[in-house]
Amino acid sequence: MAKDEFKEFKLVGTRPDRPDGLDKVTGRARYGADISAPGMLWAAVLRSPHAHARIVRIDTSKAEALTGVKAVITRADFPTGLTGEDWNLQENTMAGERALYDGHAVAAVAATSKLRAEEAVRLIEVEYEVLPHVIDVDDAIKPDAPVIRKGAADATVPEGMPPNVVRYMEFGRGDVDAGFAEADLVMEKTYKTEATHQGYIEPHACMGQLGADGKGEMWVCTQGQWFIRKMCTAVLGLETAQLRVTPSEIGGGFGGKTTIFMEPLSLALSKKAGGKPVKLVMSRSEVLRATGPTASASMDVKIGMKKDGTITGARAEFRMQGGAFPGSPVDMALYCCFAPYKLKNVEHVGYDVLANRPKCAAYRAPGSPMGAFAVESLLDEMCRELGVDPLEMRLKNAVREGDTASYGPKYGSIGLVETLEATKAHPNLSIPLGPNQGRGIAAGYWFNHNGETSVSLAISEDGTAQVSVGTPDIGGSRASIALMTAETLGIPYEDVRVNVVETGALGVNEPTHGSRATFASGKAAVVAAGHAITEMCRRAANEWGIDPEAVEWVDGAAQPAGDNAGKFPPMTIAEIAGKMGSTGGPISGHHESVPDGVGASFGCHVVDVEVDPETGRTTILRYLVVQDAGRAIHPAYVEGQYQGGAAQGIGWALNEAYIYGEDGRLQNSVFLDYRVPVASDLPMIDTVIVEVPNPGHPYGVRGVGETGITPPLPAIANAIQEATGARLCELPMSPPKVLAAIKAKGG
Repeated sequence: MAKDEFKEFKLVGTRPDRPDGLDKVTGRARYGADISAPGMLWAAVLRSPHAHARIVRIDTSKAEALTGVKAVITRADFPTGLTGEDWNLQENTMAGERALYDGHAVAAVAATSKLRAEEAVRLIEVEYEVLPHVIDVDDAIKPDAPVIRKGAADATVPEGMPPNVVRYMEFGRGDVDAGFAEADLVMEKTYKTEATHQGYIEPHACMGQLGADGKGEMWVCTQGQWFIRKMCTAVLGLETAQLRVTPSEIGGGFGGKTTIFMEPLSLALSKKAGGKPVKLVMSRSEVLRATGPTASASMDVKIGMKKDGTITGARAEFRMQGGAFPGSPVDMALYCCFAPYKLKNVEHVGYDVLANRPKCAAYRAPGSPMGAFAVESLLDEMCRELGVDPLEMRLKNAVREGDTASYGPKYGSIGLVETLEATKAHPNLSIPLGPNQGRGIAAGYWFNHNGETSVSLAISEDGTAQVSVGTPDIGGSRASIALMTAETLGIPYEDVRVNVVETGALGVNEPTHGSRATFASGKAAVVAAGHAITEMCRRAANEWGIDPEAVEWVDGAAQPAGDNAGKFPPMTIAEIAGKMGSTGGPISGHHESVPDGVGASFGCHVVDVEVDPETGRTTILRYLVVQDAGRAIHPAYVEGQYQGGAAQGIGWALNEAYIYGEDGRLQNSVFLDYRVPVASDLPMIDTVIVEVPNPGHPYGVRGVGETGITPPLPAIANAIQEATGARLCELPMSPPKVLAAIKAKGG
């Protein structure tokens, strides 16, 4: 489908005001910490001060005796016998025999005020036996490393591997050694990235209520209320249907709010306190110490290339730690790292490794930024060595429709070539660079996700529509779903209201993750609108006395499909809805599915930097994001996603990192020390929306939220190399590291 074919759309592709804007600027929107209830108690959590320690004894008697304390819980208050991921979730929520990382919860209190709960926590006495710990992923797989959890490895791990390796994978095709033999240049390097946090503005917050009858309610800041329900009931041994979970507005998530960390504690405290609602809000220090950052990684990459820039062979071996539990995104990192390139000979090897860190969570294209940092950095070095233009090299090797991805699937309609061509044509590439300045280019990929999806649409008596969805709005999905629904029904955008509903209102929905909300919920809303249109056409046909197949829907009205059907004036949606009570009752549409047709997403970033040779400080001069959106339903939101991903990637590349001391404790557990980019760190970020429609979606949508964080890491490393002549292979590229690299290069 050519871009020009979109001219028929009246609403899709426009930039109306956001439907939740007034609520958010006036303070009417209710976030997790805004929820309250009569008789509500406040919770506080006692957390381990050690990276690894056996819990010898817990004495809660002083806390329980404190006036105002209504409940105290430890792991003894949780059910036993859980296995697999359910046990992992329970163990991470509340430590059992051992505390596995600095910040691991060991007890919790509910009291009549927040201050009283915090006071009670300080009265709990815990005797620890401090154990050896390991933080670095490479250290964790050494033969003499402390064993974090015996027997945690799954069936994929071959015998004889270090005990902290809990998952192993290898896949590929062709003959990699033959590919290297065919190359004019073969290079191999090791790259390392440190864990970074999503840095969402709103900390985790919830209020839970659970009665002795096992029925409960929860109000929570989350990206996925059904996941919260499923995980909490598993951890607490409840029946799933007996817990109703209502999502609040969300002040950022980026993947970090798709799982549970402290939510079951509010429910367990509530039950022990006689069913009173219990509110729990994390401090920023708790968020950084005890909720999931992304993994840290150590990656070996080897690539062969001909003099003309053709890639002949590639191999990646990635080691990633996901904290003290299985689940690092090493598999997704391997899927994505070579995905932009057509490769006959490719091999992937991955290790999921345990370390004494908090259980990792998703962070915007989990794994892909790390893999891109390694692969795109090495490709850039090889282009410099061979004198090949880095953009032309990417065009020469770019995957196209019908090509097989490096990790197996065959690509459908994709827009990588169009994205690279748009990058090549952008004026930023012709801006002259001055002394100590450099330009870096990198590509990135995210495969996107579908997931269980359920949507309901109801036509109101006045012809307006309400759409109930289960995907919390974290990136503009209310607006995009309203636009697609209004376009399909032929009514104004303002006549559609999109409601994010609780778990009792719809069938199961996966969270807003994997760049799926606009794709999956939007597609379901369009199908549901189609069902409502079919019913409205049927009712018009009944009134006219003609066959329903002789009626069509045009511009928000039913009309005869041709002269042979009869001459009747169009019947508008408002006219049909106004008398629906006497023509058959309510008019609605529903759709439940795991939608197919997910579209892969590619992007290319160009960054210009200036490096101070005396301090090593890197200044971003200008930044360009070019990415295929399939179809930009609301272009302003799409641009915002592009810019947000780039901003977070800039922070990851230059500033952000978890810093642990020799004692295994996190040293930068507040934003004063964990430095995310501020406005003065960022340039204006230029965006180009490429539109190669995804044929798997009625409006051509591809998810756009995650690809944008993938290219910044290598693009900035490549720019620093051009500015200084020094190649940095470890993140973050902070001023001391850059300065050391310049000095090592002889600068």
